Amino acid sequence: MAPIHSHYIGLLALLPSILAAVPYSEYILAPASRTLTPVRVHAANGSVTSPSALIEGGSGTTTLSGDSAITYDYGQNIGGLVSFTVSAVNGSGNYIGISFSESSLWISPDGSDATQNVGIDETLWMAVNGSGGYAIENLHQRGGFRYLNLLHNSSGSVELSSVTTNFTAMPHYADDAMRDYTGYFHSDNEKLNRVWYASAYTNQLCTIPSTSGNSLVDLTATNDTVITYWWSNSTLTNGSSALVDGAKRDKLIWPGDFSISLPGVFLSTNDQETLKLSVAQLFAQQNASTGQLHYVALPIHEDPPSSFSEQVKDVYSFTYHLYNLLALNNYYIYSGDLAFLQDNWPRFIYGLNYSLQSIDHTGLAYVADNATSDWLRVGMGARNIEANSILAYTLSVAQDLAHALDDPSLIPTWQTYHTNIVTAANDLLWDEPAGLYTDNETTTLHPQDGNVWAILSGVADASRAATISDALQARWGPYGAPAPEAGTTVSPFIS
Repeated sequence: MAPIHSHYIGLLALLPSILAAVPYSEYILAPASRTLTPVRVHAANGSVTSPSALIEGGSGTTTLSGDSAITYDYGQNIGGLVSFTVSAVNGSGNYIGISFSESSLWISPDGSDATQNVGIDETLWMAVNGSGGYAIENLHQRGGFRYLNLLHNSSGSVELSSVTTNFTAMPHYADDAMRDYTGYFHSDNEKLNRVWYASAYTNQLCTIPSTSGNSLVDLTATNDTVITYWWSNSTLTNGSSALVDGAKRDKLIWPGDFSISLPGVFLSTNDQETLKLSVAQLFAQQNASTGQLHYVALPIHEDPPSSFSEQVKDVYSFTYHLYNLLALNNYYIYSGDLAFLQDNWPRFIYGLNYSLQSIDHTGLAYVADNATSDWLRVGMGARNIEANSILAYTLSVAQDLAHALDDPSLIPTWQTYHTNIVTAANDLLWDEPAGLYTDNETTTLHPQDGNVWAILSGVADASRAATISDALQARWGPYGAPAPEAGTTVSPFIS
């Protein structure tokens, strides 16, 4: 190990006082406890007595009689299992219903804002036959809600003394450790500070119990007014947690999202355990005959099977296949876990070789019609700038990983492939008047994703990278950078 010079020692000694002087804890949105109580009453309808008794700092009891409802506000997005305590019941046939919403705009008497692509998630009704505690089942663990609706049916009345949500994100962390970040961010821009910490908290919400995955259970729903069933009980990893795409819907391990979320987790909570489990699951499902990696990691166990898993199990994505490889690279970069890299190195090489089989006489990869699935953009295929830029980037990191493992035998081959991609992309896809790359040889569309990736991968040299940056900035709108490859979409994922 190299010696640590005295000026570095002095800087390290100053770090505790520097951190103490920088405000950061005020921005952290993670709760200090897993037991969460609503902070205010958003609305009450029908015959409701003292609804504020159940909020934080409240006292006494709340009574719902006849057809009545209360919407409670937790103040921010949370996730978990709801429970309530009944003090008294009058009459027979009493039921309490529970539903959820992320936004006040979608609060509904009919159910929750959907975890499906369309529709309304069914209200969870529980028969209330006497005093005591009631809780929803584990399979109805809800992620990503701010508003909680308590509904009472038309019979009798129910008196409640508490309603709480057990925060289930970060399940492997101690109940009081969810705010213990290991990385912090602070600038002189207040909005940027809050965006950074909101992003870190989003990653925490998306770190779920490994047995509460996949809420996309009914892809056949087509009517946004129809009430649909829902649950989240798929097993995603061989450990206690998993990092997924969304806290409420799409609760699966998507390699594309890891290009953003994985570094974000390392830089905030440093939750290496979850990331290792999740990346391991991506590689565990590699096709042993071809080297192909999945579009999305399928659940290890799912009962009953969901229509989504059935639909995507045989889907191949040229780009997401590469994102699997990049997930391993990012995990190694931030963790330094050389043993994990070594264990998965043969799979990495196998997967990269699978991608290289798509390179044709031009030097570019040709994305076949059965490999065009991506991040919901359209027009993927042929000699695509996004796909080839990601491949070029993957070839670069492959060389770095080979050096780390002292396994240089394939480096010259990978260098040649990389050089050929860069040359061909600039010869065939660069549009000088526009200052951007076209999506492929058959279109005049200039994608956001492919041009950004051309910069990141080095397909664009420094001069062209600056030109691209200026051209992309020139078309910014009030909500950000448009991605014309996805219509009018503004996509933070690809921007």
